[in-house]
Amino acid sequence: MSVDSSEGTEDAGWDVDPEDEQGVAVLSALGRQLRAWREEAGIRAAEFGTRIGYGEDLVRKVEGGKRIPRPEYLDRADEALRAGGKIAAMKADMEQVRYPKKIRVLAKREAQAVEIGTYNNHNIHGLLQTEEYASALFGMRRPAYQRDELERSLAARMARRSIFDRSPAPTLSFVQEEVTLRRRIGGTMILRRQLEHLLGVSQLQNVEFQVMPTDLEDHAGMGGLIELLKFEDGSGIGRSEGAFHGRPVFEPRQLRILELRYGIIRAQALTPQESQDFIEELLGET
Repeated sequence: MSVDSSEGTEDAGWDVDPEDEQGVAVLSALGRQLRAWREEAGIRAAEFGTRIGYGEDLVRKVEGGKRIPRPEYLDRADEALRAGGKIAAMKADMEQVRYPKKIRVLAKREAQAVEIGTYNNHNIHGLLQTEEYASALFGMRRPAYQRDELERSLAARMARRSIFDRSPAPTLSFVQEEVTLRRRIGGTMILRRQLEHLLGVSQLQNVEFQVMPTDLEDHAGMGGLIELLKFEDGSGIGRSEGAFHGRPVFEPRQLRILELRYGIIRAQALTPQESQDFIEELLGET
């Protein structure tokens, strides 16, 4: 097998969040299995690293549960150890723990929700972002993300978009501040492609997309973003920057307050058809 032995360990995986207990446990189990396979084959760590094109230091970090390997690392390890696909099959587990814990929790909740409603006032909601828009957005973070942090966050955000492929489809409602559609995150062409994507998503049968005009005298969303998720059993979860100290809430009374606020926001915003027309006009100006 021919691989590029010059490939740096910094390109071969992601750091483990020590506070992510589930992720640490999964990685520790993977590392033990990889080490057992290697030792059973009678291959030293340094030699194994040479065979798969990575350094000994990375091999020991992966086997010690301290580094999340990329899919190609596991593919090469499977081939080098003649594991017949058993090591490569571990990629599914790595696909889960590679994402930050808080993103996994959010994605799990979204995957279970039958109804999602959001009001967004700083940038376009994560479920609606194109990859290049999200990448530009993450690139503006201060202090800046390390490269592997940026890659993990971007991959996690894109994975959340699988919600649009669910069957039965959840009911999705988005209200976006006008300014979020005008701010040229990443430049004119990235914004243009983002607007084109929004126009396509807004035409999906299970999606209601609305624009909140800037020129309003009365605005129920001045308290900040709102997120509401409802589940099949009738329960729900909500969060707002301007209520309950920004913490997620579950109690029916607290949820009703957020639902009331979100309902008024939707009533004040442009209708879905007016919003589509607005995006088309904006595309003509961009």
